[in-house]
This record gives sequence, structure tokens and C-alpha cells, in this order.
Amino acid sequence: MELVRRVGSYGLLGDVGRFLVVRESGARVWSLPGGLLAHAEHPERAVTRAFTEQTGSTVSVGRLRAAVADVHTGAGDGVSVHTDRLLFDVAVDDGVPDVTDGGIETRWVAPEAVAELPLTPFSAELLGLPVVPLAADAYPSTEPPTPSHPDRRLRFGAYGMVTDPAGRILLTQIADGYPGAGKWHLPGGGTDHGEQPTTGLLRELVEEGGQVGRVVELLGVDNLHNPAALGPEGRPLDWHGVRVVYRVLVDVPTDAVVTESAGGSTARAGWFTVAETAELPLTGIAASAIGQLAA
Repeated sequence: MELVRRVGSYGLLGDVGRFLVVRESGARVWSLPGGLLAHAEHPERAVTRAFTEQTGSTVSVGRLRAAVADVHTGAGDGVSVHTDRLLFDVAVDDGVPDVTDGGIETRWVAPEAVAELPLTPFSAELLGLPVVPLAADAYPSTEPPTPSHPDRRLRFGAYGMVTDPAGRILLTQIADGYPGAGKWHLPGGGTDHGEQPTTGLLRELVEEGGQVGRVVELLGVDNLHNPAALGPEGRPLDWHGVRVVYRVLVDVPTDAVVTESAGGSTARAGWFTVAETAELPLTGIAASAIGQLAA
């Protein structure tokens, strides 16, 4: 079976006890406004673009509220599509029309009434409602599997700003042969097909640091585009990485030990004070997360 990965970005637009949902003209299901990322597109940019396309309005993007994943096997014979979906708070910059010229219906819905609507499963999950499976032909036709490109890669990862009760920070060092080799990085990595972001992060925390942690907060999302990343493949590839960052606590820390099998991307791991991290070569995402912690 062909395994396809993609990332979607959506917005929660609230207005005095109601919020906005959309559906394609003639479709049977409603969804939160948003859609799939283009290659190299930042998730926040994807939200603003989708709102303009679907409602004719412009929005400002606020905090990241949730990150979930779903797998759909009805897109074609022998194809399994895994989509990681991000939900942002958004605020409208101008009026939202009832119907746009693009054939998209919009509706303001009160929270107590939304459960009566036929929703895409990911919209229900993002809104904290019961998830009801839909028939394969009920999914919006606007989200077909994206054709693969031989030199493009999309990677969705979950990373942790991991601390212990003493305030130390867990970092991992990138192994030779991988982009950023020698730099110290946040624990985490790419999620597996069918894996939820938090599940993947806690798995990576054990593999890369030998620690058992608990996720306490979703901090934000980082977008990385490297059009000529050179890694184990042996040739430059056009990489697009979408990386969500969580706050993670390790209540009973142990010595940091890399437990994943030999040949992985992590050379070693260690606990550091905030002051000690100032002397380390850090990846951009690690430096940003530590700077927010210290602020």
C-alpha cells in the first residue's frame, strides 16, 4: 500500500458565542475553514490563504490550539493518506460573507448546534466533539492526495521543550551525516504513519533520551524549508518540515541515554541548565524554545 503524508491548517473564528464552518457547494459535510499546505508554505500562511479563498475575507492568525492526525484509506485503491491537522485561533480583519463566488457555503453555528451538523471527523475532533466516521465519498473533493515529487519531502515532526523538576533542559545532539550534525536539538522527530503527534513525541523521548515524560502544553509550530538538504539519501532534496513544539515534564529524570537502534540521527543526549545551553551550538528551533523559556 502506498503511504501518503500531508499537512492541513485550519482556523477557529469565533464571534459572540458562535463560530464559522464551511462546505463546498453541494457537499454533504461541513468543516472548519482551512486546507492543505502547499510545498514550503508556513501553516499560518496556509490559514490566511484558505480563509481568503473560502470566505473572501482576510484574517489574523493567533495561537495554535491543537494538533491531531487522521488516516483515510478511501482516496484510491492501495493508498493510505495520513494528514496532520493544525488548528489556530483566528480573528477576522473584515466582514465574512454568507456565500462566496467560489462556491463555498459559510455558516455561523452556535456551539450547542454544531453537534447536529455532519462534520468532517477531524473538525469534530478539533472541536472536542464525538467523532463519527464518514463514507469515503463524503469527504470534500478539494482535498485529493497530492501527487508525489521525486525530489520533494514533507516531514511532520513533534518536538519537546523538556524539563525536569530542577529546571534542567533535555537536549539531543544530531549525529554525523544528518543536516545540522553536531548541533544540540530538541528531543523529538518525525511521526510515523498513523501516529498522533503527542504519541510520536513521547516515543522519541524514550528513544533519544531514555526518559518518560508527560505532555503539558502545546507551545506552537515551526516551519522549516531547506531546498537542498543533504542527508543519508546522498543527494540534495527539497525538504519541507512542519514541527509542532510541546512543553514536556519529566517528573523522575534519569541519566540521558540514547536507546534507539544504531544508525539513528541522534548521537547523544544530555541534561543542561539554562546557563549551560548558552555555550552549546543549538539548532534554531532549540534556541527559540530555550529563549522563550528563559524570557
